Amino acid sequence: MKHLLAALILLVSPALAQDNDAPKVHARLVAEQTAVAPGGTVTIALEEKIAPEWHTYWKNPGDAGAPTEITWTLPAGWKADAIQWPRPKRVPVGPLMDYGYEGKLWLLTRLTAPADAKGPQVIKAAVSWLVCKNICIPEDTVLTVTLPVGAATADAAVARDFAAARSLLPVTSPWKINYALGSTLDLFVAAPVLAQAHPTTADFFPGKTGLIKNAAPQLVGYAKDGLVLRLTPGAKVSGLLEGLLVLTGTDGSVQALEVSAPPGPVPAAEFTAPAGGGDELSLWAAMLFAFVGGLILNVMPCVLPILAMKAVAVARHGDEGRGESFSYALGAVVSFAVLGLAIVGLRAGGESVGWGFQLQSPIAVAGFALLVFAVALNLSGLFEVGSITAGENLTQKGGFTGAFFTGVLAVAVAAPCTAPFMAAALGFALTQGAALALLVFVSLGLGFALPFILLGIWPRALSFLPKPGAWMLTLKQFLAFPMYAAAAWLVWVLAQEAGPRGVILALAAMIALALAAWLWGVTRDLSGRKRGIGAVAALLVLAGALYAISLLHGQAAVAPQATTRGEAYTPAKLASYRAAGRPVFVDATAAWCITCLVNEEAVLSQPNIRNAFAAKNVVYMVADWTNQNSEITALLKENGRSGVPMYLYYAPGAQKPQILPQILTDANVTAALGG
Repeated sequence: MKHLLAALILLVSPALAQDNDAPKVHARLVAEQTAVAPGGTVTIALEEKIAPEWHTYWKNPGDAGAPTEITWTLPAGWKADAIQWPRPKRVPVGPLMDYGYEGKLWLLTRLTAPADAKGPQVIKAAVSWLVCKNICIPEDTVLTVTLPVGAATADAAVARDFAAARSLLPVTSPWKINYALGSTLDLFVAAPVLAQAHPTTADFFPGKTGLIKNAAPQLVGYAKDGLVLRLTPGAKVSGLLEGLLVLTGTDGSVQALEVSAPPGPVPAAEFTAPAGGGDELSLWAAMLFAFVGGLILNVMPCVLPILAMKAVAVARHGDEGRGESFSYALGAVVSFAVLGLAIVGLRAGGESVGWGFQLQSPIAVAGFALLVFAVALNLSGLFEVGSITAGENLTQKGGFTGAFFTGVLAVAVAAPCTAPFMAAALGFALTQGAALALLVFVSLGLGFALPFILLGIWPRALSFLPKPGAWMLTLKQFLAFPMYAAAAWLVWVLAQEAGPRGVILALAAMIALALAAWLWGVTRDLSGRKRGIGAVAALLVLAGALYAISLLHGQAAVAPQATTRGEAYTPAKLASYRAAGRPVFVDATAAWCITCLVNEEAVLSQPNIRNAFAAKNVVYMVADWTNQNSEITALLKENGRSGVPMYLYYAPGAQKPQILPQILTDANVTAALGG
């Protein structure tokens, strides 16, 4: 009743009128079979399509809310079983924790027809639910479905939908589960396989209110013979502890187990902190960190050439540069938002991806290399393309379009880079819903675009830029060389991912691109037919370049090579060394991560650091994330990170690792080692 009372209080809020214009949930009934046999059964699904950012509730709604209810009106002799509830998700709402559903939900109910059933029969259901976001709205509807009585048949597409819905239902636990109640509530799953597999997450959903503090952290620990989940007990723990245990594997698979646990002994376990290492950020702190990280990103070597090109263009266009500055900023902000939300969407769909995931694809790396090479050729003066081009005409032509796409290009080449403060902010963003994540990614884009935003707000700053002159051509040509270097580096990254075949395809594409640019340049000033022939020839050669890149689609990743710097990371090896009491340093890195390469060359490969590792008997492990690796993605997630670099030091006997800064120094590494 308290949940319904809370909902009624919200209903009288003036804000309700602003959100109650249209239903937030669209519902229908779907029958699994086109007919039901006399005396047979048929499963009916109540489908709820929930508006974005809104949620409905599980049978135990958590701290607030009310579950969906179905009242069936059935023909004489028909019977309806209870709702089969799929696994819910934790939905934080301020200081409260709800258990519910977002997106599309199917609630299954099995109906049984009497032996003398005749048809067709109209099945009617009065359905009500509470749907919440910032406010809660009760909605209801009456739905019907007509069922013929006869030989049961099924539609293949409908059968697939029901199979997908059943895959979300909990199953009986194959392992014994019991609990111990003290100052904490420890739930023990007697499964040695879980102690070895180390699931990415484990969440307990109590079957009724009062069993646990819903919003309190749930700590995962491992004993020799299984998994221990440490909960904060509520006031009503007694007898059997009932609910669901939802486990997420390192491969992204999710399984919900029914829990009906008696009291019993729970072995001692080593617990890890929730994602984020216990340093939970607020939204405002995450936005601030993202903004500062985006600002620092401007001085990374992969971004400076693009920044310099645009600054030259702004200086050349004088007062018009103000509008171009805002367009550049818009392009950067939109690009960061799109890239960030793509990661959020993929992770919500079960993909194990993080920041920089696009560079784990050989075809994407080759495409970036070709784009950067095209910019370099243009800066060298090999070609120009009317009103649309890369390079100078894309980055230096007047107008909002060129400036906007310069911002897009800057974000594209910034993708391999990370900056201080970004890791914590991105880790926070990727644990939130799309709306909050968007605020963090927009903050990152605003920080990145700040220099040009200031130029737009304060036009007098343009007077500090050099006056247009012949020096611009020289600078433009000079800036081609950092872009050539970036293209060469991307080809090196491709070699790590796709081997020699990937390199030869990328180099062939670059040669073809250069030939196409040259053909375009030498024929564009010709007249009539000759110009057309030149354009067609250039386009055909360019198509050949793109075809070469397309051959990398689906290219299998090269098997990881044994690293000369340390031992290749696996969860099993890490657990083995920790069990033996060895200190372990984990270097999560990637070939496409500029910051990683700088740290490795400037700090981790230096003799004094290597000697310090040897003196402390530290195992140095390399988690190479150049290619997609679900185990390394899980390691990042466990420690509140979404990308590399990440540096972890596991001291002997410590329950959780120390997370070092993204920018390493001799001092912070030796301090972590205790030296």
